[in-house]
Amino acid sequence: MSGYNGLLLTGGEGPNRQQLDAVITDPGLTVAADSGFDLALALGIIPDLLVGDLDSIKASREYRNFPRERMVVYPRDKGKTDTEIGLEILRERGCKRIILAGGGGGRLDHILGIVQLLERIDGPDIWLTSRERIEVIESILDFSGKEGEVISFLPLDPVVRGMSSAGLKWPLNAMCWERGKQGVSGISNCVTASKVKVSVDQGRLLMIRNFLE
Repeated sequence: MSGYNGLLLTGGEGPNRQQLDAVITDPGLTVAADSGFDLALALGIIPDLLVGDLDSIKASREYRNFPRERMVVYPRDKGKTDTEIGLEILRERGCKRIILAGGGGGRLDHILGIVQLLERIDGPDIWLTSRERIEVIESILDFSGKEGEVISFLPLDPVVRGMSSAGLKWPLNAMCWERGKQGVSGISNCVTASKVKVSVDQGRLLMIRNFLE
């Protein structure tokens, strides 16, 4: 399971099965938030739970046949998004490491809403769209890269300090990020080695990697 025990599928463009399996092969508890049910079916996954107001699902036959006891239905007028509800249910059921799949493309407000979930301490650990793998770095992350791969970093907290890196064209060593302040950019860095390491002493980074063609 690679340390992950929760999978949340949401509406919008998501990864293909190969991209998902590269991160997690045994997703543990799987929750589909509304039209994330369509993504689940496209990936060949039958979710354990289907949650939300369920007003955007296209797979009508599969939806009609889905067990009602595995649905958690909310009214359309609510104070939380379906994705947020799914995340909270996974946390309530004991999931410590969560992957979010879907949410790519579509409306900008939906995308920014997911970014806000990543800013939360109890947010998802990895977000997979159809094109990107977005990951939260809290202390140290080692991963395999490919030379020439474009990779970007953004601060998730107001201040991020004590960064260091290996395997990147532009090292992060000794950088201090104050969100919104000029002079620091982590956009379009480049992988230079097969093994990459990024660490941070204070705050959290958001790492964005494009899926390789």
